[in-house]
Amino acid sequence: MSRPTHLPFFERGSGNVFRDLGFDHPDVEMAKAQLTVQIGDLVAARGLRQVDAARLLGIPQSKVSKLLRGHTEGFSTGRLMSLLTRLGQDVDIVVRPRRARSRRAHVRVLLARRA
Repeated sequence: MSRPTHLPFFERGSGNVFRDLGFDHPDVEMAKAQLTVQIGDLVAARGLRQVDAARLLGIPQSKVSKLLRGHTEGFSTGRLMSLLTRLGQDVDIVVRPRRARSRRAHVRVLLARRA
C-alpha cells in the first residue's frame, strides 16, 4: 500500500472560528453565536412555532426566523440576553481581572446545566 504524496493542508484553529476568519471582535461574535444557539434550543425545547416565539420574545417572526438560522446581524449581545430573559432564563454578567496566563482579556459565555 503506497502512501499519498500530498497530504491535505490544514491549519489548527484557535478555538474561535470568528478569530480564524479575521472578524474585528471575534470574542463578541462568538458570545452572540452561543447566546443565539441557546435561544434556539429553548424555543425548540418548548415546541414553539416561530410565530409563537415571536409573540413571546416581542420581535417580528421574520427576525425569529433569522435568529434560528444563526443570523445575528442587528442583535446586540444585550438584546440577545433580553430575549433569553423572556424565555425564563437568568443571565448573569461577571467582570473579573484578566487571568495572569492570558495575553489578553476576553468575552465568553458560560452556560449552566439545565436542572
